[in-house]
Amino acid sequence: MINDLRVCVIGVGKIGEALVHCLISKNILESSRILAVDTLRERCEYIKGKYGIECSSDISRVVQRCDTIIIAVKPKDVRSVAEALSTYVTPKQLVITLAAGVSAGFLSGILRGKPPIIRAMPNIAMLVGESMTAIAKGPNASDEHLALAQEIFSSAGRVVVVEEKQMDAVTALSGSGPAYIYTIIEALSDGGVKVGLERSLATVLAAQTTLGAARMVLETKEHPAKLKDMVTTPGGTTAEGLMQLEKGKIRAVLMGAVIEAARKSERLLKS
Repeated sequence: MINDLRVCVIGVGKIGEALVHCLISKNILESSRILAVDTLRERCEYIKGKYGIECSSDISRVVQRCDTIIIAVKPKDVRSVAEALSTYVTPKQLVITLAAGVSAGFLSGILRGKPPIIRAMPNIAMLVGESMTAIAKGPNASDEHLALAQEIFSSAGRVVVVEEKQMDAVTALSGSGPAYIYTIIEALSDGGVKVGLERSLATVLAAQTTLGAARMVLETKEHPAKLKDMVTTPGGTTAEGLMQLEKGKIRAVLMGAVIEAARKSERLLKS
């Protein structure tokens, strides 16, 4: 049972803190069963004060007491964290990495204890409990480990299971995707301002419209094209707006963003 586990989150920046918040607020884990590690002392003090969990800058003081270790640092810091962990981690502990462009095999090559490894890719919407997180089995991981990771990340939104070879594509689509959507919302809001709306109103209209449209896709399970056609009456305003989007090659631009972001993720992995 997950509520019997002791979980360590290494790196409590935006994503690490969001995961801690979701685990506690959704009653998945009590605060006494979550430990954190962060190199910034002031960050540790903030996390301790806000969530009532133990936080230390010393990995050795924390990880040996944990069943599951979640690495939530930036990709450039993964190697140093893995090297610090290597002395202490054992095959009985589950290691979950959240870093983009860092393979489970890379971690396994550093961690001498050869623990089971799960690779996960959440996104920034974890901050409001609406992350889209993909998880994949790495070396030594079982279906049981995968189920545990799924339960952990379900506290912060929706979870899908993929193969690790799909993670570059996942990173490009759902990992980077919120930034694409924010840009679209901003552009829609700009359009609203251009035609006479107050900025705050235009932003709310654009954001809620995006949220509602996304919910319809998820809940109806209809193809987006069919839902688009439901809104588009012959000779109407929506048809005119869609024509402008097609003139601007919005499909090609968005597809290109995902393709190039995936290529960048592949390059990060190779470097």
